[in-house]
Amino acid sequence: MRVISGEARGRPLKAVPGQTTRPTTDKVKEALFSMIGPYFDGERVLDLFAGTGGLGIEALSRGAGKAVFVDANMRSIEVVRANLAATRLADKAEVYRQDAGKAIRLLEQRGGEPFDLVFLDPPYAMKNCDELLLDLTARGLADERTVAVIEHESAFAYGERIGIFERRRLALYGETAISIYRYGGEA
Repeated sequence: MRVISGEARGRPLKAVPGQTTRPTTDKVKEALFSMIGPYFDGERVLDLFAGTGGLGIEALSRGAGKAVFVDANMRSIEVVRANLAATRLADKAEVYRQDAGKAIRLLEQRGGEPFDLVFLDPPYAMKNCDELLLDLTARGLADERTVAVIEHESAFAYGERIGIFERRRLALYGETAISIYRYGGEA
């Protein structure tokens, strides 16, 4: 794994030891960013199931202004911090060890603004990204400017709409699927 493009281009990223984390492959990451970017200009990013931090770090490298990384696994948090240090992007990041649902509530309590880009890449056994996106919206952390990216198992499909969001793109890469949601009007 490596950073594909931008200021940290080519820098290798550490993986989380063990079998519990499934990092997004470079091929999928490259395709994903060509669909949503490929470059950014100061956007706020939420990487909710950060794992290695690869998606949020890629966004920062491509010009996003700030990223919040959340993962419940301590090993993942250590790897995210190491990867941020290796890419020299730590000054643009906040890292939290927290369950996704609790993290959303904490971000709301801190008076957080809506994120421009939200990555939801949980373990494939979790099938509640729609609920999390609805919660982010209800708490003012996602709005009509937000692009939400859900990485999920290709055998599972999220709906065409999730609240105010409409799926604009579905791409399949073997066992991996990418669903990209953008504002589609009130549900």
